[in-house]
Amino acid sequence: FGLISFPSLSRLFYRYRDLAPQLVPLSYIDKPDVKLPYELIGSMAELKDNPFRQRIAEVFSEDGEGNMTLDDFLDMFSVLSEMAPRDLKAYYAFKIYDFNNDDYICKSDLEKTVNKLTRNELTLEEVCLVCDKVIDEADQDNDGRLSVEDFQHMIARAPDFLSTFHIRI
Repeated sequence: FGLISFPSLSRLFYRYRDLAPQLVPLSYIDKPDVKLPYELIGSMAELKDNPFRQRIAEVFSEDGEGNMTLDDFLDMFSVLSEMAPRDLKAYYAFKIYDFNNDDYICKSDLEKTVNKLTRNELTLEEVCLVCDKVIDEADQDNDGRLSVEDFQHMIARAPDFLSTFHIRI
């Protein structure tokens, strides 16, 4: 949690606890096994309007279902903080967009991403056109899908990526 200052860490603990005070103890000395359900995590002000809220929670949760321990919660805010390095953000953005968890962003992953970003306002043809263009531009080894390296190379050419991939603590 080196990316988060102590006051922010304390604030995040209380944000986590405020989601379910009856479940989260004030002391973690005894290492309680507490996991908050996705419904509470996804309802937070920082996530509730994000079209990727469920996917973000799934990626950062140890169980892959979006239910979060305090450590999961702190990891999420650490990576999404303004202080996190570009490579770390790019790695987690890749994981968020890799809906089928196969370590590649394929056309179906891109279609889901585009539909979420545009809130399903594009036609099927427009979505296909965008996905084909992204793969054509970013697929360096021409295998029809994006690897982590392809994705990081693409992000390196997007100067506004860092300013948009964060949550204020």
